[in-house]
Amino acid sequence: MAISKNVDANIAVFQKRLDCEHNFDIVYRTLIIGGKQACMFFIDGFIKDDIVTKIMEHFYLLDDPKLLASAHTFSHHCIPYCEVGLNDDVESLLTNILSGMLILFVEGFDKAVEIDARTYPQRSTSEPDKDKTFRGSRDGFVETLVLNTALIRRRIRYPGLCVEHMQLGELSKTDIALCYIGSRCDQQLLNTIRDKIQTSHIQALTMNQETLAEVLLPHKWYNPFPKFKYTERPDTAAAQLLEGDIVLLVDNSPQAMILPVTLFDIVEEANDYYFPPLTGTYLRLTRLFTALFTLLFTPLWLYFLSNPQLIPPWL
Repeated sequence: MAISKNVDANIAVFQKRLDCEHNFDIVYRTLIIGGKQACMFFIDGFIKDDIVTKIMEHFYLLDDPKLLASAHTFSHHCIPYCEVGLNDDVESLLTNILSGMLILFVEGFDKAVEIDARTYPQRSTSEPDKDKTFRGSRDGFVETLVLNTALIRRRIRYPGLCVEHMQLGELSKTDIALCYIGSRCDQQLLNTIRDKIQTSHIQALTMNQETLAEVLLPHKWYNPFPKFKYTERPDTAAAQLLEGDIVLLVDNSPQAMILPVTLFDIVEEANDYYFPPLTGTYLRLTRLFTALFTLLFTPLWLYFLSNPQLIPPWL
């Protein structure tokens, strides 16, 4: 469904679809731009107020009718902001409004102007409590997707690093970032993950990454081992990307999903990256053998404790 060139018609449609009468945090603001009626829709709390105020001040100073000849001309010459786009699909515009974008309708334009001036409530990128290291960086992932991708980009300044944006969930429309280095990752695995995300039909990612994990690799009772590795450290995620792995970031989650994963990856910890290769490998092998020893020796000890007659005489 496309938008109308009549602002009043668009206001009526979006007020009804967004239920502005009952939702106090959905704000619509009417204004006059160069003699034309206009209206803005946005979510209170998702918008940088100072930036929007400066943009509105610029709008009130426009008096050249040539600059309002079309939506394309207006978006390129009249908006003093970098992240601006055009869209005419009602469903897409509704999703973008609820994601935090500011949507502007202008009388006579066949497209709406999207201004990405959103900001999300977030905590600082402090070091994760679970993945502390003796050496290395002290930052960690947070619940904001864009900031998490920026933490990875800061470490890998390689044009071959791809960060694909996807959405999953018919109701939640949760943002997902698929990160990989095309020249190093397994293309067949990458295509499989991409196809499963695009073709899955679920209502919402209720438990964030755990729900996504069930979508990608449904749980199988005969395989008790983890299918993914999780980390809250951007340096660990960057190291795994450079090794050819694929990283999945989910909005509202401070963890990165890494796949494929092996048993050797599961016993790895953040400190191993900051030791020499020989030392890190030795520590991982020690953890692996300790885990296997614990897994096998403990039940045998309990069994012989319950049945002392089975203990060999030389023991």
